[in-house]
Amino acid sequence: MRTKTFAAAALLAAASLTLTACGSGGDSDKPVAVVSEEAGSDKAATVLDQPFEKPDLVLTDTQGKKYDLRKETQGKPTLIYFGYTHCPDVCPSTMSNIAVAKKQLPKAEQDDLRVVLVTTDPDRDTPAELGKWLKGIDPQFVGLTGDFSTIQAGARTLGIAFDPPKKDKNGKLISEHGTQVIAFSPKTDGGYVLYGEDATVDDYTKDLPKLVKGQKP
Repeated sequence: MRTKTFAAAALLAAASLTLTACGSGGDSDKPVAVVSEEAGSDKAATVLDQPFEKPDLVLTDTQGKKYDLRKETQGKPTLIYFGYTHCPDVCPSTMSNIAVAKKQLPKAEQDDLRVVLVTTDPDRDTPAELGKWLKGIDPQFVGLTGDFSTIQAGARTLGIAFDPPKKDKNGKLISEHGTQVIAFSPKTDGGYVLYGEDATVDDYTKDLPKLVKGQKP
């Protein structure tokens, strides 16, 4: 099983230094999640020795309703990812990988699992835009938008950094953001497992049956 224990403090320290720009080619830094690979590891799942606390975020869902992240996901296996709908590569592939793996779970576990995309581009990602995009991936996925500074502060509590969207050298608006997926335990509500953008469908397919039970992958 592709797992590794890694200090959450080290991830937090590195988070402010590492960003990945969706669609920006190979010039970007690797996301903080692959810090473990620098030690010669090819692990997909990083098991944190100090779990993250779930962000205290109250945002807007795809129906335009208030969504209290902690309250709505309490006691539920939860995967949280920060990205945006105009991302041409990392974001859709990450969400699609999770969606494919989720379909391998029993129906009851699929219904119990919460997969949450929090936008890093709230100006363009309206509730309707998020809803349309996620419907094409998995209608059960939760999309959240809101005030940029609020979202950014919430992400930082998970060691995830991102900047306001900006234009690249071709004039295209992009959002540079950390590409970690963090799994929260239904037992403790702590974020105890972290995945980077290199996690595959097979990785999630193998790990989700344990994650929905709050077990280590």
